[in-house]
Amino acid sequence: MTDIEIGRGKRARRAYAFDDIAIVPSRRTRDPQDVGVSWTIDAFTFPTPVIAAPMDSVMSPATAIALGRLGGLGVLDLEGVWTRYEDPVPVLEEIRGLPAERTTTRLQELYAEPVKPELVTARLAEIRAAGVPVAGALSPQRTAELHRTVVDAGVDLFVIRGTTVSAEHVSKNCEPLNLKRFIYELDVPVIVGGAATYTAALHLMRTGAAGVLVGFGGGAASSTRSTLGIHAPMASAVADVAGARRDYLDESGGRYVHVIADGGLGTSGDVVKAIACGADAVMLGTVLARAAEAPGAGWHWGAEAHHAELPRGSRVEVGTVGTLEQVLYGPAHQADGQVNLIGALRRSMATTGYSDLKEFQRVEVVVAPYAPGTR
Repeated sequence: MTDIEIGRGKRARRAYAFDDIAIVPSRRTRDPQDVGVSWTIDAFTFPTPVIAAPMDSVMSPATAIALGRLGGLGVLDLEGVWTRYEDPVPVLEEIRGLPAERTTTRLQELYAEPVKPELVTARLAEIRAAGVPVAGALSPQRTAELHRTVVDAGVDLFVIRGTTVSAEHVSKNCEPLNLKRFIYELDVPVIVGGAATYTAALHLMRTGAAGVLVGFGGGAASSTRSTLGIHAPMASAVADVAGARRDYLDESGGRYVHVIADGGLGTSGDVVKAIACGADAVMLGTVLARAAEAPGAGWHWGAEAHHAELPRGSRVEVGTVGTLEQVLYGPAHQADGQVNLIGALRRSMATTGYSDLKEFQRVEVVVAPYAPGTR
């Protein structure tokens, strides 16, 4: 790929966001009802390729159960209000009602409450009792401290999620998490990320991870680009990591690592394009925060918003567009791509002639920057 000259002393590679690309129909079409959208990771098969982002505005034990019953996977933030407070409902109500000028400071205060291991156990047990797959997430910084509590509580999938996660973290102040040793010693499949480049993803795959999250600061509640100057256009990032998956498949003699797009997914069209670029599934935050059951009740925020030293996000109002079932399966009553995500995915796959997600990863795409007002 040809570099672009930024100036005499710097060159850069052109990267593309989902808005920059479009899917091209083929000569064959199918009935949408004949299209399969299930996916399998380790021993678990899910009817729909949707994972809920571990964010307090998106997931509670109740919404994780609801999503599990609808065929997706809910991931609980094990450093959120549900593991810091015995009764987090008043805390969530306060966050939703905060004036804008007080939001960041008060979030920092509320999330300064320590995580309680007994609440980690209790919340995961609540999800397990409902008979749906159990998944919990920790940041890399808290994984060594709390992972044994999480595994003992009986998770089916363990998620290590940060703004960015490296297999080669270097620190002079503390011993970094050795992902390869850590994942090898665990008895459960691990999904780790985010990664935004071929090299970073390949290194994470070599740790033994079952899945790699792709993304960096791309969500609606993130201000990482304006705060740190770091951003990963998602179409290119997903395609790069899918390339790492292909090469690691050859390198490892057949071990397939799942690619999960995490960020920049605001509409059903973004979900479709993520899979077209090579994702096996998508991790959704903003889209699911718009569901009536979401704990944020129309408001959305992530862990970056309450960082004690350098907040890189904010609380944003996303509104409510329907129930969780409607967001996933419709019916939709507006043509804005916010409702009936799976219906849109099925129709796009059927229109281009593909019968399952693996096949659809081979669909033709073109660079076609989106212009507001076009259809």
